[in-house]
Amino acid sequence: MATVAFHTLGCKVNFYDTEAIWQLFKHEGYEQVDFESTADIYVINTCTVTNTGDKKSRQMIRRAIRRNPEAIVAVTGCYAQTSPAEILAIPGVDLVIGTQDRDKILTYVQQLQAEREPINAVRNIMKTRAFEELDVPDFADRTRAFLKIQEGCNNFCTFCIIPWSRGLMRSREPQSVLNQARMLVDAGYQEIVLTGIHTGGYGEDMEDYSLAKLLWDLDKVEGLKRIRISSIEASQITDEVLEVLQHSDKMCRHLHIPLQAGNDEVLKRMRRKYTTAEFAAKIEHIHRIMPGVAITTDVIVGFPGETDEMFREGYRFMERMGFSEMHVFPYSKRTGTPAARMEDQVDEEIKNARVHELIDLSERMQLAYAERFVGEVLEIIPERDFKGQPDSGLIMGYSDNYLSVVFEGSEDWIGRVCRVKVTEAHVNDCRGEIVEEPRAAATGKGALRLASPLNAAAGSNDTIPGQAEKAIV
Repeated sequence: MATVAFHTLGCKVNFYDTEAIWQLFKHEGYEQVDFESTADIYVINTCTVTNTGDKKSRQMIRRAIRRNPEAIVAVTGCYAQTSPAEILAIPGVDLVIGTQDRDKILTYVQQLQAEREPINAVRNIMKTRAFEELDVPDFADRTRAFLKIQEGCNNFCTFCIIPWSRGLMRSREPQSVLNQARMLVDAGYQEIVLTGIHTGGYGEDMEDYSLAKLLWDLDKVEGLKRIRISSIEASQITDEVLEVLQHSDKMCRHLHIPLQAGNDEVLKRMRRKYTTAEFAAKIEHIHRIMPGVAITTDVIVGFPGETDEMFREGYRFMERMGFSEMHVFPYSKRTGTPAARMEDQVDEEIKNARVHELIDLSERMQLAYAERFVGEVLEIIPERDFKGQPDSGLIMGYSDNYLSVVFEGSEDWIGRVCRVKVTEAHVNDCRGEIVEEPRAAATGKGALRLASPLNAAAGSNDTIPGQAEKAIV
């Protein structure tokens, strides 16, 4: 049996795309093996969000070539899209396919098996207007299913290369989204995470359809317990979206809303489309209509021109917002972006000191948020043994408001709704005790112990925020 190995770098959208490519190989009878094994075909799904992403991508390509010089080495993803010639210059690379036409990868592999001539299959992504349909009916080792609903971004923030690697906004057809949602529910999933490069922009390229309408249509999917949005801009939380959040009992009390900076001057230099006052007004509105909501965010520290005074103002703003968690990143130059050419680049030591300050603030806010729920009973869907220790008797899962709760329980409960009382609050994992066990054994996914994910540990789950969306882990 022919074998294929995958390595994924970068964001959760890349992990979704790798799963989709694996489905194509699986359908043709391929066996998946570990990336560190000898395989007939290696697929490296690359990241270009930072210069470091490019470097790591090249390292993994060379590792595959060393592992089996006779293998077909195919390179896809964002770095492949922006720099195909650079990748093809690496001796041993057979195929570069970018961020479109992944559905043709098997055709190219057959061509290479017949005639071993390197193929550059990368086209101009900025001309692409159609969403590439790639279904993922199952997720290894996950009890939450990711459902990609859009691709690309029209924002062109000054720190970001992603529009050039993913193209402009394009939404998935509503019927296709709903069909896959039903397929995932039939497979036993009770929670679906909507994801994409700019998820909240879904429907902006459509007539008479919107994200709010999609959420209402998903709300009607029988058997679906939870709908979570991986990330959404404050400006995309329209009155219609707010109405769904307020009235649908399937919408999770958790929103990831990227802030990026808490100072108006920095936001303007980033080319973000809101002020801190507009951001604050939206957050306050959400808290009014969704009591107990968890709001997480992304912050870039040390953006060019950020003075100590601007940082202090931003710090106070974030403190006032009371986020339940912040993903904090030092600004990293990305060649080819306007921000990389800006003067007043911030010293690395200053950046790192500011990062640590904001991480400390984030942990204080995270603990304060968790403490509010001590003594409350929450619905938890366990998704794995605590810290991967099957003999510990402990399992962990997430509440709808994204509290990670660890409690004593059976592996059989994984993927099924449990009612758990929160007994202790901690920064990362809260402790709880079971109040009500899941009623009936789940069909399909819930009661299964699954294979490990596609080299999920091999690449980072995170990325620089706003450049490629940081989807929920």
